[in-house]
Amino acid sequence: MLAIPAAAAVACLFLSASAARWTALAATLANLALGVVLWLSYDVGGAQWQFVEYAPLFGRFGWALGIDGYALLLIVLSVFLMPICIGASWQAIEKRVPEYMSAFLFTEVLMIGTFAAQDLFLFYIFFEAGLIPMFLIIGIWGGANRIYASYKFFLYTLLGSLLMFIAMLYMSITAATTSIPALMNYDFPPQVQTWLWLAFFASFAVKMPMWPVHTWLPDAHVQAPTAGSVILAGVLLKLGGYGFLRFSLPMFPEASAQLVWLVFGLSAVAVIYTSLVALVQSDMKKLIAYSSVAHMAIVTIGLFAFNAQGIEGAMMVMLGHGLVSGALFLCVGVIYDRLHTREISRYGGLAINMPRYALLFLLFTMASIGLPGTSNFVGEILSLMGTYQVSTTVALLCTTGIILGAAYMLYLYRRVVFGEIKSEEVAAMSDLSPRELWLLAPIAAAVLWMGVYPESFLAPMRKDTQILLARIDRARPAGDSLPTTGTGIVPAAHAETHAQGSAH
Repeated sequence: MLAIPAAAAVACLFLSASAARWTALAATLANLALGVVLWLSYDVGGAQWQFVEYAPLFGRFGWALGIDGYALLLIVLSVFLMPICIGASWQAIEKRVPEYMSAFLFTEVLMIGTFAAQDLFLFYIFFEAGLIPMFLIIGIWGGANRIYASYKFFLYTLLGSLLMFIAMLYMSITAATTSIPALMNYDFPPQVQTWLWLAFFASFAVKMPMWPVHTWLPDAHVQAPTAGSVILAGVLLKLGGYGFLRFSLPMFPEASAQLVWLVFGLSAVAVIYTSLVALVQSDMKKLIAYSSVAHMAIVTIGLFAFNAQGIEGAMMVMLGHGLVSGALFLCVGVIYDRLHTREISRYGGLAINMPRYALLFLLFTMASIGLPGTSNFVGEILSLMGTYQVSTTVALLCTTGIILGAAYMLYLYRRVVFGEIKSEEVAAMSDLSPRELWLLAPIAAAVLWMGVYPESFLAPMRKDTQILLARIDRARPAGDSLPTTGTGIVPAAHAETHAQGSAH
């Protein structure tokens, strides 16, 4: 899965524009097929780490790959969205096509590598190298203000990661290993944990992105080409959540519990503030970009709820948001290709001459709101249930964000799709072409599948969640919604009940 897109990325540089498009499409479809094989071959309930490969390189550093349930789901999401991105760029990108396809294929290699890496420094290399192709995609093929947006994206995410690198050096020296599975079971002293946690937080908070370090995201989304926005929202934002799950919680459980107020506070502000900002946007891409910040805040509260519902809910929100936000950016791209503007005020009445588009756009709008039966509902309800056990106040504040989410998404949909047709240009817009239908239909199917039968996505991660909970349970903060013992810890009977409840 790493070799095919890497070989195709190099090959694209030596091909014509047309050949590069077909090569990129073939490589991403081959990887999607391998992703399906990986999904079917994964032994649910088997060993924690599967498909492990290791080759020592020098010193403690080695080529170490392997996946658990969390990594499996995020890799499958990556390979699912990649052919759709290539298809979305088929006609939209006309200059330097071979280089563009090559950049996308390298992005795929680095995303899969990040999720599969089992060595601390191998993870860091994949994690940081992912910046380079996205920097180029925004900076070369982006909108009018693309240079500013690409540098802002690059500098924000790079500066946060330098602190993480220093922490990684300290960890590898102290624990005498760079193996991520070994470090996940290594106990760092609590006072050291706080500093290490903050160093990792600096990197992952920017990647998520959390408020107030989210300001690079709207600029990056607005300037990026459509496919760039899809992969940025669909997968690259998930690297922060994956980092919290893989590093911050299992490696620094005491620090995570000690600083849970910081995560909850920033997340609650993010949900409400960015939802209000989204309400007043006039640019469609900016509106969806701000909605992404609000959705990712639901992820962070779920992850730091220290219970099964919260953690599994956070993962489901990551997967659901990856599909839905990607689809919404594709929907914006479809009408942008026809009218070459993202201003909401220029549209209206699209239901009259683009009924198929209006129907699919409605499905993704409802999924973004969290309509029962769609992907986001499952994740959001689990995440908020998990958070409620720890803090009723934070759960209440974040639920208001979901109500605001309904307000800005339905307001957007009404202005774009309903009402009178405002100009001859809009009246002349044609409905979805077969190519565009092929791009949106698979995502629509996946969104409904996740909403109707979430068990197929919850099952692969359930054992990993239990292993993680066993590791962090000793640091679990006292909740304010359950009866507690004199020590302020949820009684074992309660904890057991919750574990069983989440399993059902």
